[in-house]
Amino acid sequence: MNNVLLINGPNLNLLGIREQNIYGNLSLEKLVNDLINKSKDLNINLNHIQSNSESIIINNIHNSKFNNINFIIINAGAFTHTSIAIRDAFLSVKIPFIEIHISNIYSRDPFRKFSYLSDIAIGTICGLGISSYYFAIQFSKDFLIKNNLNKNNV
Repeated sequence: MNNVLLINGPNLNLLGIREQNIYGNLSLEKLVNDLINKSKDLNINLNHIQSNSESIIINNIHNSKFNNINFIIINAGAFTHTSIAIRDAFLSVKIPFIEIHISNIYSRDPFRKFSYLSDIAIGTICGLGISSYYFAIQFSKDFLIKNNLNKNNV
């Protein structure tokens, strides 16, 4: 079974409450439970953390190297636009990852158009709402198989 880590950054704990016109009304808890169920169907063990703390996110990226994580999905929230430290953590562990966003960061405030992660990520999914997460889970499975990193020998 492949181990995928899903990281949700600052303010994503308020999904379903904050700016519903942008982020929708589904809670993070419901979203993560749905993603875990979907992941099981794909033979993926989905681990999840949400933190408003940059250091906790960095420590989880570092620990991924030692916890047999095969792939990381990250919605870094506002840290996308500010955190060189999270970028450096990804460069240090060399675990493939995809960057996701619920909203289209390119159609919002000018400062949101820049990401410290996009150029080192396998890819970026943004603007597709909560569906971004489901596409990322499926992509992780396909990527691991294509690159012979799949622990399932599928």
